[in-house]
Amino acid sequence: MFKRMLCAVLVLLMIPAFALATRQYIIPDSDTRELTVEELWGWDYESLGYILNEIFARHGYNFIPGGPYDNFFSQRPWYVPNANPDNSAACYPKLSKLEWRNERLVKDVRAAMRAQHTTNRSGKHYLDYVGTDRFDVLSGFSLTSLKAGQKLAVYAAPGSGSYRGANGKALVSTNGTVYVAGWESGWLLVMYETNKGAVRVGYVDGNALKGSVSAPNLRFAYESVTLLSEASLTDDPATQFTEIARLRAGDPVTYLTTFQNRYSWAYIETTVGGQRVRGFIPSDALAFDYAAEDSENAG
Repeated sequence: MFKRMLCAVLVLLMIPAFALATRQYIIPDSDTRELTVEELWGWDYESLGYILNEIFARHGYNFIPGGPYDNFFSQRPWYVPNANPDNSAACYPKLSKLEWRNERLVKDVRAAMRAQHTTNRSGKHYLDYVGTDRFDVLSGFSLTSLKAGQKLAVYAAPGSGSYRGANGKALVSTNGTVYVAGWESGWLLVMYETNKGAVRVGYVDGNALKGSVSAPNLRFAYESVTLLSEASLTDDPATQFTEIARLRAGDPVTYLTTFQNRYSWAYIETTVGGQRVRGFIPSDALAFDYAAEDSENAG
């Protein structure tokens, strides 16, 4: 995955800025052209999930809030979710026969990969083919305004008994720039830059906040999974990738969701030194059945 990260960085440096601004679809013409089995086998397994759901996102499909597809498509400027949450009524009739054929074909190729027990890791990755913010704010996080003058304790999971970075002293200053993803059990998931130039993602106790913060309630998958390969667990998926712990292939973890910036990150929960901790690992380190939620559409 980190080899892919390096390649992605080089690709981004080589692509003109206008290209990044205009490439907002993984397959820009999947609504007007029949896809082929050969081209779909040119993508990795994870990417096919996003290609599949891109077909529905064009029509304003409402994805599970906080899920990987919601996190990704909510960052696309063209995506406008339907006001009617009944996806079967609001979305499906708008798909053309060609789009339905493409949807079926993507599902068939995904099923073939599962049958062959492959994630097709040598295939193209979707994040290399869409415009990406050069500042690595995670998808699903929005800039917010917090009442100034506060320094809030930050934990890697909701709860004051959870792991806390910076040798147990991690703090976020509300005088700086803070991004939020949402609430869980009275704890707010935030992303911010530390005074050492790193980035930290963690939780602050809502009871300690002065002033209200408008953010959605987080809905995670909570899937028990095992790692396919060794992976570095970090709470900084944007700049320094500082390691909290080294996880081994076969280790059990809880998959929560997938976030994207320049890379694709599985957000997981585990324990480190007996403490509850949440953090990020490359998404292809997980068994592909759980690396991202499957298509949320019917059929």
